[in-house]
Amino acid sequence: MHIVKYSGPFGFIKPWTAVRDEEVYSQQFLTPSIVGGIERKLFPELLSKEWGIYKIIGHRLRYSQISQQQEQTQPRGWNEKGKGKKKEYTRPYSILRRGVLVNPVLYLAFTSKEDAEIASKQHICLARNEDILYPDSGIIETTQQDFEDNEELFFGFELVFEENENSFLVGYNRLNNGEPMHGWLRVVGNPVKNFM
Repeated sequence: MHIVKYSGPFGFIKPWTAVRDEEVYSQQFLTPSIVGGIERKLFPELLSKEWGIYKIIGHRLRYSQISQQQEQTQPRGWNEKGKGKKKEYTRPYSILRRGVLVNPVLYLAFTSKEDAEIASKQHICLARNEDILYPDSGIIETTQQDFEDNEELFFGFELVFEENENSFLVGYNRLNNGEPMHGWLRVVGNPVKNFM
């Protein structure tokens, strides 16, 4: 395996899914649609291919804390109230709570050294444009077993994209006709700690 490490001072990781965070605490892992989006940013030639994850064979996410932020939103549509001259249109406000990951570190794993080299020369966005993480210098070469078990080097959260008895629904992939996305959470070491 060839691993590229990305890091940044902060990042908003908030997949827009139909599964509420009260049910699935989604900020601690990346969904298949986010990993697929990162892959297409790194390898734009994949944009013309049918949906799938082709080059990234694993990932690991860790951070030092989540800072809760509030965001004010409005729906697109207008509410109509009253009749005649007393008719008015309103758009209600809502408050969303959004977590900001502090000091996130993301490892992306590739089978091909060439793919890792291409990825190691680019920044990535985790979910929105302002969530930029930059690659660290060098590519880490390791085994699959070491990537899955080394609690000192590769600690973090990884959503494994497969369906089994431990899997849960993590959202619906709008890039793939709204297909349900499932996975199970692999936790290696202590993913939330000060490591900078």
